[in-house]
Amino acid sequence: MTTDAPRVAADAEDPIGLSVPRDGSSLRRRFAPLDGLRAVGALMVVVTHVSAHTATSFTEPFGGILSRFDAGVALFFVISGFLLYRPYVAARLTGGASPHTGGYLWRRALRILPVLWIAVAGVWVLFDHGTPTSQYLRHLLLVQIYWPENWVLGLTQMWSLAVEGAFYVALPLLAWLLVRTARDPLLFVRRSLLVLGLLVVASPLWIYAVTELEHPTAPQWLPAYLGWFAIGMALVTWQQARCLGILPVSRVDLLARHPGTLWLTALAVLVIAATPIAGSRGLDAAVPGEAAFKNLAYAIFALLLVLPCIAALRNGDDPPAARALGGPLGRWLGDISYGIFAYHLLILELVGPLVGHENFTGGFWRLLLPTLAVTIPVAWLSYRFIERPIMRWGQRVYSRR
Repeated sequence: MTTDAPRVAADAEDPIGLSVPRDGSSLRRRFAPLDGLRAVGALMVVVTHVSAHTATSFTEPFGGILSRFDAGVALFFVISGFLLYRPYVAARLTGGASPHTGGYLWRRALRILPVLWIAVAGVWVLFDHGTPTSQYLRHLLLVQIYWPENWVLGLTQMWSLAVEGAFYVALPLLAWLLVRTARDPLLFVRRSLLVLGLLVVASPLWIYAVTELEHPTAPQWLPAYLGWFAIGMALVTWQQARCLGILPVSRVDLLARHPGTLWLTALAVLVIAATPIAGSRGLDAAVPGEAAFKNLAYAIFALLLVLPCIAALRNGDDPPAARALGGPLGRWLGDISYGIFAYHLLILELVGPLVGHENFTGGFWRLLLPTLAVTIPVAWLSYRFIERPIMRWGQRVYSRR
C-alpha cells in the first residue's frame, strides 16, 4: 500500500455553509446513527417474516409493503460495507497501516459465529424433523447457499449471513485491489467511486443472468449483493475524502442535511417495489427483470436511509433526526440487533403454538408482539453474556500474539 499523504484543501466555507476541517488527520471515526439503523434493519426482517407466516403479505392491502421489509438486509449490507471498509480507506488516505488481515478475520469470526452456532444448535434440538445433519453443518460453516434445497425451519434468514461471511473473506482482497488503483489520493478516490459504482450496476445484471438461467443457488451468492456492500464502501470513500478536503463539500451535503426528505423518498421506493414490477409478494419465482429491479430498488432504499447518517464531517454534526437514531435506545438496540436477527425465527416458531397461531391464517399483531417480547430480551442476554465477553476475550488473546 502506498503511504502518500493526501493533499488537503485549505479550510474554507463551501457554498452551503459547511467548512472543511483544517487538520488533514481529522477523520470522523464514530457514526452513532448507524447503530439505530442496524436496529431498523433487524426489526424490518422480523416484520417481514411475521407477515409471511401470517399471510399478511399476500392478503392485506398493506401487505405488499411488509413483504418488502426484507430490504432490511440491504440496509445491513450497506452498513457493513461502510464500517468494514472504513479502516482501509482511512489508511490509504492518511498513509497509515491497513488492518491486519488475520486480526480482521479473527474479529469477524468471533462476532458472528458464536451466535450463529447457538441458533443452529437451538433449531437442531427443538425442531429437527429428519433434516440431514449435513444441512446443519453447512449452516454452521455458512456455506449452505452453495447447495440447492438449503431451507431449514428456523434458519431461513441465515442465507444473508452466509453472503455477509463471503464478503468478510473477500473484502481484504477487494480493498487491496482498490488501493492499488492510483497513487494520487484524489485519483484513488475517483477511480474507487467509479469501480464501486460499476459493482452496484453489476449485481442486478448478475441477478438477471442467473435468474434467466434458472440456476438454483447463484441468486444467493455474493455477486448478487456485492453492489449493496459497494454502496457502503463508496459512501465511506466519499465521506473520508471530504473530511480530508480531497473532495469538496457539495450539494449532496445539503440534501443529506434533510433526512426526512431522503427517508420519505426511500419509503416511496419501497412502495414502488411493493408493486408487481418487483415480483410476487409470496414465494413464486421472480422473472429476471423483476429480480433485477428489486435488487436495484433495495440498493437505492438503503442508500437513501444511510446517507444522512454518515454525511456530517464531524461527530455531533448529524441532523437531529439522525442523531436520534444514535441515542441511547438506538445504540442499545443496535448492539443487540444481531441477536434479534439470528434468534427471531427460532423464537417465532416457539411462540406461534403458544398463542394459537397457525401459519397463513392471519393474526399479524398476535404473532409479532410476543415474538418481539421474547426476542429482544433473549438478544440482550446473548449480547451481555455471550457476544460482548467473547469479543473482549478475543481481543485480549489476539493482542498477546
